[in-house]
Amino acid sequence: MQVLRTAAERGHVQAGWLDSHHTFSFGHYHDPAWMGWGPLRVINEDRVAPGAGFPPHGHANMEIISYVLEGGLAHRDDKGGEGVLGPGELQWMGAGHGIEHSEFNASKDVPVHFLQIWIQPDRVNAPPAHAQQAFDPQARRGRWAVLASPDGAGGSLAIRQQAWLHGVQLGAGESVVFALKPDRRYWLHLAQGTAEVDGRALSAGDAIGYVDESGELRIEGVGEAVADVLLFDLPV
Repeated sequence: MQVLRTAAERGHVQAGWLDSHHTFSFGHYHDPAWMGWGPLRVINEDRVAPGAGFPPHGHANMEIISYVLEGGLAHRDDKGGEGVLGPGELQWMGAGHGIEHSEFNASKDVPVHFLQIWIQPDRVNAPPAHAQQAFDPQARRGRWAVLASPDGAGGSLAIRQQAWLHGVQLGAGESVVFALKPDRRYWLHLAQGTAEVDGRALSAGDAIGYVDESGELRIEGVGEAVADVLLFDLPV
């Protein structure tokens, strides 16, 4: 089964300093048909105005990944984790039994554009933890790179779930394939640019979910902008 989720169909919240699009139900946006995809619970595309952000707030028992597309995102938590994420960088925060953190635009002049991703963990009440990793865009230009995994292999972020996050960037005419397995589920999210997935045209913010599917998935970059593709490999 394949399910298309277009960018235009997502929930949209605009509140002054925040412009956010929700792939799945989140906060004031609730749609019982879109509560998540397996353990993938949240993909929010956020644009935060200069100098603004989310003040300290708490989370528990959730794996939270932030991926900056443009600008800089400043993170600080009550367990000593802090840092500024730039474009192409990812941060993992394992909320575990409880953590409080803040996220602010690191700039007073330009907006920050990023994805916030939540994945339900495969265990509860683990110790909170934090990690940050920069990935060279050229290392995933035209080929898959593992950005997050259960064991942190190859310099990926280690997360507490039997899930993998793969990323690739494709210019026009560049393509990759990915072998789908029927005992896994997948979520493909186009973060930036335009691409064709098995001949289907996708624009930034569009996504396709796969469950009980097998065979090769072919993704090709089209247009002038480089396509930034995220593929979540998830347990059923």
